[in-house]
Amino acid sequence: MPGENLTRSEAEERAALVSVRDYDVVLDVTTGPEVFRSQTTVRFAASAGASTFIDAITAAVHSVTLNGVELDPAEVSDGVRIQLPNLADENELVVVADGRYMHTGEGLHRFVDPADGEVYLYTQFEVPDSRRMFAVFEQPDLKAEFRFTVTAPSHWQVVSNQPTPEPVDAASPGATGERSTWTFEPTARMSSYITALIAGPYDVVRDELTSSDGRVIPLGVFSRKSLSQYLDADYIFEKTKQGFEYFEAKFDVPYPFTKYDQLFVPEYNAGAMENAGAVTFTEVYIFRSKVTDAIKERRVVTILHELAHMWFGDLVTMKWWNDLWLNESFAEWASTIATAEATEWHHAWTTFNSMEKSWAYRQDQLPSTHPIVAEIRDLEDVLVNFDGITYAKGGSVLKQLAAWVGIEAFFTGVSAYFKKHAWGNTTLADLLDELEVASGRDLSAWSKIWLETAGVNTLRPEIETDASGTITAFNVVQTANPDYPTIRPHRLAIGFYNLVDGALVRQHRVELDVDGERTDVAELTGRARPDLVLLNDDDLAYAKIRLDEVSQQAALANLSEIADPLARALVWGSVWDATRDAETTASAYLDLVLGNIASETESTTLRIILANAQLAASSYVAPENRAEARRALADGLWQLANEAAAGSDAQFQFVKAFASIAEAGSHIDDLAGLFDGSITLDGLDIDTDLGWELLIALVAAGRAGDPEIDARLEADKTATGQESAAHARAATPTPEGKQRAWASIIDTDTATNSIVRTTATGFVRADDRSLLSPFVERYFAMLGDIWEHRSYAIAEKLVDLLYPAPLASHALVDASHAWLDQHPDAAPALRRLVVENVAGVERALAAQARDAL
Repeated sequence: MPGENLTRSEAEERAALVSVRDYDVVLDVTTGPEVFRSQTTVRFAASAGASTFIDAITAAVHSVTLNGVELDPAEVSDGVRIQLPNLADENELVVVADGRYMHTGEGLHRFVDPADGEVYLYTQFEVPDSRRMFAVFEQPDLKAEFRFTVTAPSHWQVVSNQPTPEPVDAASPGATGERSTWTFEPTARMSSYITALIAGPYDVVRDELTSSDGRVIPLGVFSRKSLSQYLDADYIFEKTKQGFEYFEAKFDVPYPFTKYDQLFVPEYNAGAMENAGAVTFTEVYIFRSKVTDAIKERRVVTILHELAHMWFGDLVTMKWWNDLWLNESFAEWASTIATAEATEWHHAWTTFNSMEKSWAYRQDQLPSTHPIVAEIRDLEDVLVNFDGITYAKGGSVLKQLAAWVGIEAFFTGVSAYFKKHAWGNTTLADLLDELEVASGRDLSAWSKIWLETAGVNTLRPEIETDASGTITAFNVVQTANPDYPTIRPHRLAIGFYNLVDGALVRQHRVELDVDGERTDVAELTGRARPDLVLLNDDDLAYAKIRLDEVSQQAALANLSEIADPLARALVWGSVWDATRDAETTASAYLDLVLGNIASETESTTLRIILANAQLAASSYVAPENRAEARRALADGLWQLANEAAAGSDAQFQFVKAFASIAEAGSHIDDLAGLFDGSITLDGLDIDTDLGWELLIALVAAGRAGDPEIDARLEADKTATGQESAAHARAATPTPEGKQRAWASIIDTDTATNSIVRTTATGFVRADDRSLLSPFVERYFAMLGDIWEHRSYAIAEKLVDLLYPAPLASHALVDASHAWLDQHPDAAPALRRLVVENVAGVERALAAQARDAL
């Protein structure tokens, strides 16, 4: 809706006028499938005589009463804000309105389970969407107490930030015994974006733990009834308890809230959300079919990420959204170290390197890159900057900061920060102050150079030896992109690896500070040159690395024999980055993958390499080599799947990757055989979700269509089944199939966020790329209208996922730049999505040119 933005200057002006005490929010979610009744009473102090506004995105406003005076809703409300004139020192505002249920994953989302017809609700308020459920001063520094009263069907579970009270009968004529009302106790002082309501006939499993201060903390894990048979609540409780013990010990601050519920909800846009004491998660984390170990580990990291937020973000909250990065970066860092040290996933830092850091490096090399501490002028800027810089680069830089000040000093400073600022709002400077006290290091220069500049540096070793192979000089050379020329200080390690009994193992390590364009590492002179020199060993620094020529030859010849999985991931990452930079060929990368991937032990590393290989074969090899490269990759993946250990994670991943590219290969019969059971692999079960993946591949290859999709959907009448069916239909490799998919999400606005995502994903899957060519002009023609009339969550998916990147052509680049040139005043978030997508195509074209040499 136009006018939903809020600027930082407006927020600062309002915060100077208003101090909020509490909210009473009374909700009735029994009023029908379209809208719910919302009554908000808010008490706040203000500067006498001043005027301001409260946020309320509504379907209708029935009444507005300010200090006992009725205001005309038609005059003071525009459906987004309610104007509040002539305030007193102390004020009471009562707003009665109808809110609209959302189907986009924003605000109060309503879902009807196709398996049983039951209705489920949940809220998603970050960044600016609590205003879709109640009238609120929607900014993080106007904290308050919140008391929710909810009328809902009596058989529902109703969950919020405080423990769920016993309901009382809310009988009305014709509805005796069918409705109940839950009145929650007031919350602690918190920001509105971490309040929550989750309601519906959820199944729940309960447990408890004892906090470090002796309190008993009730725990709950919730899921839809139709999924509860797959919920492994005991394991979730185990990881949660391990996280509680770790964080309470390291932070030296007890868990700040009264209970801890974790709720798995449908049609979710993110991985999870840190609502205080009522964390919501995507249902992808309920495993109804086999998943990779990478997904299992990611769920653990996500559980601990949200738990870390209970302290960092919920107990202590940033003053304005420019420090949102600090919330997310800290939770990324904290969840990874907790996963590595408190759970069985001891190689979590390897996963962090393969997944988060590769995301950060990729994001930081886009034209849209920005400093970690970005200028956030308004809510639209928040949405633009909620990205790989916010999460992954920020988390990487916090890892570097912990190495820079020392891990014990880092935890000491964080603990002091929590104790000093509990229940308050802070800025980055507040955290850095405590870290300086704990470490004795001045962080002002470090902060400026790392957090206020964009771009990523590249580090290379420069090694001289004598005739005997003894090192006579060792320098670390640092360069920067000319567009982002900052040279930064790095705390890093250098590892020396040698072949021992066929394995590359580390035999020497030195840790040091690297600064400037050239750093002399004198302590390495006089040592024998090893087979492999690895800069940034243990992955402490945030920097791209390159191998010297001798190390490169040793690493590539023995990549699968590098014993340490983190060192192996660093080499994999370096080689892929060189491929993306067109320093080496995509064809050589594919040869390296097929020659070494069989022995990779880390699931996330395997997952990322396989994804990179598919991108290389599809977009980075020279066009004249593309068909053969994709066919060779499909052949290799099928062979790897047949040779992998029965039932192993590797076997499973090879089959999934094979299915995603097989339409280009010679193995469609093998794919069909797996699907119908005439071909089997020992230990591989073609379960519900893998069966859908195989069917989608068969549809994309032209070997199946609507009848097969309809039959499978009839057997899987679930939300996931509907999403998979939409994905499959959109992958139909005909002009009519692509037109049908396009029309279902562009020409009409009835698809939910999940259906939009899966349909768009299927639409751009096209082995015959000419199927996408007719939609290039239509894509750019629809951008403005979609951005103006769809919610942000839907518009972002449509703009990003429908971009016809598989075409990877100069014509697409030209069309993209033409649109950008013709629309200089388009919304920054919209322009950014186009800029990032065309940058990916330009990188692909450079890689293709390199591969053709």
